[in-house]
Amino acid sequence: MKEMSFDTLGLAPELLRAVAKEGYEEPTPIQREAIPKGLDGQDVVGSAQTGTGKTAAFLLPILQRLDNGTNGKLRALVLTPTRELAEQVLGSAKAYGRYTKLKTAAVYGGVRIGPQTRALRNGVDIVVATPGRFLDHMGRGNVDSSNVEVLVLDEADRMLDMGFAPDVMQILDSLPTDRQTMCFSATISDDVDRLARRALKKHTAVEIGRRAEVADGVEHIVVAVDKNDKRKALQRMLEEVPNEGRTLVFARTKHGTDKLAYYLRREGLNVAALHGDKTQIMRDKALARFKNGSTRILIATDVAARGIDVTDILMVVNYDVPHDPEVYIHRVGRTARAGGHGVALTLMSPDEWLLMRDVERLMGRDFQRDVIPGIEPVITPIQPEERQEMLKRPARSVMPRRGGGRGRR
Repeated sequence: MKEMSFDTLGLAPELLRAVAKEGYEEPTPIQREAIPKGLDGQDVVGSAQTGTGKTAAFLLPILQRLDNGTNGKLRALVLTPTRELAEQVLGSAKAYGRYTKLKTAAVYGGVRIGPQTRALRNGVDIVVATPGRFLDHMGRGNVDSSNVEVLVLDEADRMLDMGFAPDVMQILDSLPTDRQTMCFSATISDDVDRLARRALKKHTAVEIGRRAEVADGVEHIVVAVDKNDKRKALQRMLEEVPNEGRTLVFARTKHGTDKLAYYLRREGLNVAALHGDKTQIMRDKALARFKNGSTRILIATDVAARGIDVTDILMVVNYDVPHDPEVYIHRVGRTARAGGHGVALTLMSPDEWLLMRDVERLMGRDFQRDVIPGIEPVITPIQPEERQEMLKRPARSVMPRRGGGRGRR
């Protein structure tokens, strides 16, 4: 329908060509709401479920605004919490801007600073950066932020969770006050609200869906299991995943990620591990294997997984229940993208029951508890009435069948 197409949003022909080249036919709700406001130069706070097209919602207005001639000066700055996300945004900027003359670069830690320095000094129009590395370049005199016309705070909630607030504030103080600012986040917490009041002038809020909401296609499963049996339970479930399905497993720590990967490899499963102590080459290789399907199981920490952009993840596993319930939203947002179906499976030990209840309160619903036959917990971490109901149900597999249903053994 005409009203649902990109050419009704006011985008320039070269951007419409690029969007078509990427195979996009209809804008997502966040794009329909945010792009026209961005093109008008308004400050925007955008909130939507992860994987709903927020990156294009801010990049397309930036590209259109800046494509009136390049002058080799930094005119748009996108701040992201992780280097993986910075690379993802950089790739999108290059794809959407393929028919423009704009130059884009990404700067982040964990890699040699020399190539980034040369790129900045050669002149760029758009920089995608993590806050710490951008401040490093500012301190070295590699970048001049006095000409910035547009600032984007991407995944602002995660940036604050990771302790970047002081760096972000320092960068804000260095930028011209007469600028357009856009803040995008999967959830809008009180901290994000305070940041928005500090960074933005009179802004327009674009909120798609309820706060703390995940895609409708996600099936939430909680498996009660003793802590010492979690590895065995995970192995059992991963062995049941259909061959065409990718699984993203979240572990709480870097050490735990490596231990879990070692155990599963020893049991014959092809897995890759991703966390902040890996070199950039190792991280890129693990992500590439996961994206091309040569490895269908990726075990990652929350920070490392933030920039993963894979559309066909069948299942997300919370090997550890997150201490912050909003982290659950970010994790499970990696599955059921673009209207698809996915499974969010959480392994819950008895001492994690209260953490799981916090997640359920945030989500506004109760998740059904399941057990794996032969790996039942000694103490079932559920309320007494839930336990009686569970005992009435026949033992069954907690894994989805091909096509999204859940099958019995």
